[in-house]
Amino acid sequence: MVRKIAPAHCDIFSVTEQLVRQRAEHNNGEIFSLEEISLHQQNLEKLEHLDKWCRDIKILYLQNNLIPKIENVTKLKKLEYLNLALNNIERIENLEGCEDLQKLDLTANFIGELSSIKDLKNNIHLRELFLVGNPCTDFESYRAFVVATLPQLQHLDAKEIRRSERIQALQNYPEVKKRIKEQEQAYFLKRSREKEEAEIQAWRKQNKKKERKEQTPGFDGQIIYSLEDGENHPKAEGGNQSHDMEVGEEEDEEEKAFWEEPVPHTPEARLEAHRFLEDKKNAKENRERKKKEKPPRTLITPEGTVLNVNAPKHLDTSLLEIDVQPSYVRVMVKGKPFQLVLPAEVKPDSSSARRSQTTGHLVISLPKAKETIVAARKVPTLKNPSDVNKLQADPQRNVSTEKLEVDPSKYSFPDVTNIVQEKQQIGQGPLRLHRQKVVATKSTPEVFDDDPEIPPLI
Repeated sequence: MVRKIAPAHCDIFSVTEQLVRQRAEHNNGEIFSLEEISLHQQNLEKLEHLDKWCRDIKILYLQNNLIPKIENVTKLKKLEYLNLALNNIERIENLEGCEDLQKLDLTANFIGELSSIKDLKNNIHLRELFLVGNPCTDFESYRAFVVATLPQLQHLDAKEIRRSERIQALQNYPEVKKRIKEQEQAYFLKRSREKEEAEIQAWRKQNKKKERKEQTPGFDGQIIYSLEDGENHPKAEGGNQSHDMEVGEEEDEEEKAFWEEPVPHTPEARLEAHRFLEDKKNAKENRERKKKEKPPRTLITPEGTVLNVNAPKHLDTSLLEIDVQPSYVRVMVKGKPFQLVLPAEVKPDSSSARRSQTTGHLVISLPKAKETIVAARKVPTLKNPSDVNKLQADPQRNVSTEKLEVDPSKYSFPDVTNIVQEKQQIGQGPLRLHRQKVVATKSTPEVFDDDPEIPPLI
């Protein structure tokens, strides 16, 4: 009795709409009218959705994947060429609905049930079939059985089927069919033992891996950081760099032992090798990502001290945030802080920031909170060069003259607004021919009595 265990790797790669649209670039990303698509080398472990999304598909490339079963293609009525080489297929099935199928490539799979080719009798347009590299090709009378079973076939494994060969295969068909049946039974027993052995090996490896983890408690591969000399230095939790080197050496030894261990040519072994490579790749990416990850920068200490920080190294125009506080200013560039502690308190509400579109320079104006504004003293400008010489000759004149301001409330000045000219002389013609005329102006009476009976002027 063999103990069933769940596979260590549970992620199954299947056909997704994003993958199909990405591979349909030649059709402007449209998949409903797609006639040809290549999905090779995508680590696919399940074939699905294509019969719903791509009903008009004619050519389908699925070679070099991990597909264990032919399925979900019966509705592809227009399919003419199906390439499933280098997969984990063990049986020919579910192709009776592909009415226009003309070429089927199953090279280098694990097809041992040769009698399953009888399902291809309904594909009356099938002309080429490739089965080279499968266990069934090692059966005695393999070619004769296929030729006699599929009369519509014209080429088998890239070799033309002659008329004489077909006649001979049909004559010996009952005997050939019997021998193929016996060989299939022997192959099924062999495959049953291979599956049991694969399950036992997987169970042993899982236990060995679990014991190795239990023997090294406190180390989970996580990375922590310590702040020394203003820089972040990665350190392994519960260890140091020597421990990391030991872990790397153990992984190298494990990988070397994996590839040197002899394994049978089975779908389980091929799938295990693929998952081993995927685990190694994911572990390497996780280590590199953890090394690059750094803890958040300390901008303000727990004691309340603001630190000077310069993390961005450069300015980004699209991502720039400025925060002005009374005691410091902070500029965030792509999430990285540039922070300066101010020597004096400023007014955040009155501050402004400007960025040059040509040079990229950032200017932040921060007016002080307690500052007396003093007007700049004007220095007289000298226009003539002679004035410059005079100032150099007399240094005392270089000092600007200070004027005193007088309070008008303490001093009286004559009112010149009511001064008028009492007489005006108007000359007419030459002075020697005309006498000067004196025009008397009306003077305002000194005493003015307001008569209440006279109505006011409007």
